[in-house]
Amino acid sequence: MDPKLLEILVCPVCKGPLEHRRAAAELVCRPCRLAYAVKDGIPVMLADEARQLSAEEAGAA
Repeated sequence: MDPKLLEILVCPVCKGPLEHRRAAAELVCRPCRLAYAVKDGIPVMLADEARQLSAEEAGAA
């Protein structure tokens, strides 16, 4: 993903910062415990399509 895009993207739920997890192809919001998929380099920033993270996953780097 483009680093400049990562700088401006925020969680659509809480407007907080997102962590890019390349290996999982996801953008993660730790406070909301949501993971947004990145498909073909395009983030899917829809709360309804986000994956709920466990407490362990949300804390993992």
